[in-house]
Amino acid sequence: MHSMFRCGARCAFAAALWVTCSVASAGQAAPQPQEPTLEQRPTFSITTREVLLDLVVTDGSRHPLTGLKASDFTVTEEGQPQSIAHLEEHHPMNEAALARAQMPPLPPNTFTNYTPVPNSNAYTVILLDAMDTPMSAQMYVREQLIGFLKRVQPGTPIAIFQLDSEMRLIQGFSSDPKVLLAAAESKRDMPSLQKPFYGSHFLNQMVRNQVLGQGMQAMSKYLAGFPGRKNLIWFTARLPFWYGADNSDSAIEYREGHTFRDDFTVLEDGVAGLTDALTLSRVAVYPIDSRGLQNLPQFQASQRGVPGPNANAGFYTAQAFQHMDLDAIGDATGGKAYYNTNGLKDILGEIVDNGSNYYTLAYATTNQTWKGQFRRIKITVNRPGVKLQYRPGYYAVDRTQQEERQLAALQKRIANAAQNPYRPVNNAGAQQQDGAVVHPPKGGFDAAMELGAIPPTEIIFTASLAMDDKVMKLGKKTPLPKDNYLLPDYKDKPFRNYTVKIDTDAHSLHMTKTTDGIRHGAAQFVTAVYTADGRMINALQTTATFDLKDATYQKLLRDGLIVMQQVAVPVKGNYFLRIGVHDLGDDRVGALEIAVDEVKPGNAGQVAQLH
Repeated sequence: MHSMFRCGARCAFAAALWVTCSVASAGQAAPQPQEPTLEQRPTFSITTREVLLDLVVTDGSRHPLTGLKASDFTVTEEGQPQSIAHLEEHHPMNEAALARAQMPPLPPNTFTNYTPVPNSNAYTVILLDAMDTPMSAQMYVREQLIGFLKRVQPGTPIAIFQLDSEMRLIQGFSSDPKVLLAAAESKRDMPSLQKPFYGSHFLNQMVRNQVLGQGMQAMSKYLAGFPGRKNLIWFTARLPFWYGADNSDSAIEYREGHTFRDDFTVLEDGVAGLTDALTLSRVAVYPIDSRGLQNLPQFQASQRGVPGPNANAGFYTAQAFQHMDLDAIGDATGGKAYYNTNGLKDILGEIVDNGSNYYTLAYATTNQTWKGQFRRIKITVNRPGVKLQYRPGYYAVDRTQQEERQLAALQKRIANAAQNPYRPVNNAGAQQQDGAVVHPPKGGFDAAMELGAIPPTEIIFTASLAMDDKVMKLGKKTPLPKDNYLLPDYKDKPFRNYTVKIDTDAHSLHMTKTTDGIRHGAAQFVTAVYTADGRMINALQTTATFDLKDATYQKLLRDGLIVMQQVAVPVKGNYFLRIGVHDLGDDRVGALEIAVDEVKPGNAGQVAQLH
């Protein structure tokens, strides 16, 4: 049966789209379809693809060069000339445009994981890397950032992240200099001094790589919902994943600047996964050596006696490799590295200005062979003395094969969602490795659903909440209401039901179209209740699968996808709701966090004793 939704408990779609519904809630297995598996269905073969690139063009004085036309550019791919299909120039928005772009406030008790801010077709992301920056340099970077924010123009959308034992969002995108300055001056971005692990040098390096890689992917998931170019200004002293026992192909490829794949999905681990995530979110990295201009070791006060002829050899070697690493990630993403300078606030201003004035160029490649090889791109401009920043190439991945892999993975994710529902559980403890205590970072949907995690925007949705007037309390022998999983020590305490209406933008869901014209996909919807210390005490899961004819799919795009859930929350205490949407088709995620006391209550009812 086609043109059909299959969904879980307490699941309601927009009335015009509700065809049928079967129970697949937490703790129950979804019914198996009686038709051929998704792996057996044929897929379309895609024969034409466009390559999309953002370019920053500056003159000899490092100022943006504006007013260029498509005829001013020459593009080659592996030496073969390419015809430009589209060229668009982007500039910061003026005050009148910013005023027109202001978004109306959301209705009461309505929340979203997307923060609409007036934008200039480019966003600035500032990453304060405390994991790999000396404490003295961190203090100087803070001073320079505050100095920059005191003079930044209103209307520049900026977000601030901190990386220490994990990646943390200090301030989401805001165009208000006062809000940004308050965030920079507060203690929210004071680095955590707790080490994420203890153990050998190899173990130390391994976990640092995990923290950085998964932190960057969490950041990229947050940035995914924001259109246009993102300029990531990364204050760091070194990039840790080049050191230690990493001789993998991904590390070698990264040194060559070739791991930024033009792909549907993000690789699950390794350096390639980190760089894929940044590329897919249109992120250009501007790494800045946060140590500034460094003194030679022979001139340090700690040195005694006359320095030898090779006193600075180790310093020069280490600095050269570190700066090569910064250059590599800057060049590979279309950004630029900065080092050996103390004028950090001036560099911030230059990056924001140049990164907000850029071109987007598109061409249909003449090479329609897709075997995964890396293709180098070269772009020139018919102007003397100009500098260009752009991604230097892409991997020619076979999209047909990717669709086949995604169809195969879809069945597994649907089964996993049914067999492993969200339930209140104790937080996972540390792992023992090589005799050391390790707290490895989590990834994927589980990480996005943790209390306080960076809210991903790969899937955009709103959540409208309604609080029941009636307060309920169960008798000792009375079972919980259907589909509620409160922990045992909360079952005999008063609680109130909250109705959650999740309205998802269907454009952000991945639907794979097979040769019979049917689009296939699935999504998982979870509402979890947390205590203030991060303990999950209740959770509700709904899984919906889709096999849609084109007319039904188009209606879904117009009307959106609406799922209703009802979850029990204890009355006494400080609680948070974490709401997530997981696209099982390509493993993308959207999530948001709501403090329960932000939900405006109705009239409080009497406690109802259920016997």
